[in-house]
Amino acid sequence: MSGALALSCQFTPAALAGASTPDILMVSYGGRGIMIYWHVERRSTCIYSQLKTCSSSEAAAMIEGVLRHCTDMEVDRTYVDSHGQSEVAFAFCHVLGFQLLPRLKGIHRQRLYRPTTGAPDAYPALQAVLTRPIDWALIEQQYDQIVRYATALRLGTAGAADILRRFTRANLQHPTYKALVELGKALRTAFVCRYLNSMELRREIHEGLNVVENWNSANDFILYGRGGEIATNRIEDQEATMLSLHLLQNCMIYVNTLMIQRVLSEPIWAERMGPNERRGMTPLAWGHVNPYGTFRLDMTARLPLDLPMLGADSGQLLFQGV
Repeated sequence: MSGALALSCQFTPAALAGASTPDILMVSYGGRGIMIYWHVERRSTCIYSQLKTCSSSEAAAMIEGVLRHCTDMEVDRTYVDSHGQSEVAFAFCHVLGFQLLPRLKGIHRQRLYRPTTGAPDAYPALQAVLTRPIDWALIEQQYDQIVRYATALRLGTAGAADILRRFTRANLQHPTYKALVELGKALRTAFVCRYLNSMELRREIHEGLNVVENWNSANDFILYGRGGEIATNRIEDQEATMLSLHLLQNCMIYVNTLMIQRVLSEPIWAERMGPNERRGMTPLAWGHVNPYGTFRLDMTARLPLDLPMLGADSGQLLFQGV
C-alpha cells in the first residue's frame, strides 16, 4: 500500500516565531518547552509521533517519521511546511525513494540553478532568478558516500538527527555535505518549477497540510485540561501525555469511521454522495463528542438544601467535607 504523509509540529511560545502552526503545547514550571512532531497520513490517521526539543531539526524529524512509522504503508511523498525542508533534506529524500513536497513560504526568494555550464544566455525569461550551474562532478565524486549515509538512515544504524547534525552550515568544508547541497539545489530547482507551473501540485500540498491543521485542532479539543499545557518537566510524563493524545485521537477516528460506514451502507445516503461530498468527507470530526462527560439533570426534583434537623446524625449531613 502506498500513501502520502502530511507532517506538522507544535511549538512552544519561545519557538513560535516564524512557525506556521499556531497550536501550542508547552511545559510549565519554568521549563523551556517541547516540540511534538505528528506524522499524519491523508486519511487523517496519525501513524507516528515524536517528542522533540524546540531546537530539534524538523527535517530530521520528517525523515525519521517516514522511515520508522511502523505500518505497512509505502510512503511515496511527504508534505511539510517551509521549516521541514532544506537542501540536504531534498537530497536524502530523493536517495531514500520518496518525494519531499514542501509548501514554500518565501517563494519569491527562491533561486533557480542552471543545469549546465557554458550557456549563460539560455532561458532569457528566467535570467532574474537564475544563478550558477550545478556541480554535477562533485555529486558523482561523492555518490558512494551519499548512498552510505542514506543506507545508514534506511537501516536505522544511525538516527536522522545525528546524520543531519553532521551536515550543517558549521561543516561547510565536508565534501559529502557539499555534494548533498548540490544535489538538493538541483532537486529544489526542479520542484520550484513544478510548484509554480502546476496548480494541481500546489492544491495537493495545501490539502495535505490542511489535514494536519485539522489534526492540531482536534488535539486542542482533546487536550483541554490545564489549558492544553503539559504540566511536567519529566520526559516520561511528557511522552505518556503525547502517546495518550495520539491514542485517543486515533480511537475517535476509528469510531467515526465505523459510524460513517454504517450511514453510507444505506443506499439513500450513499446515492446523495457526490464528488465534492466524498472529497470533503473525513473521519476526523468531533462536533458530536462531549469531552466533559454527561450530566443528567432531573428538573422535577429539588436539591436538598434545607438545614439539617437538630440532633441529626453527622453521617446524614449533606455536603459533608465540602
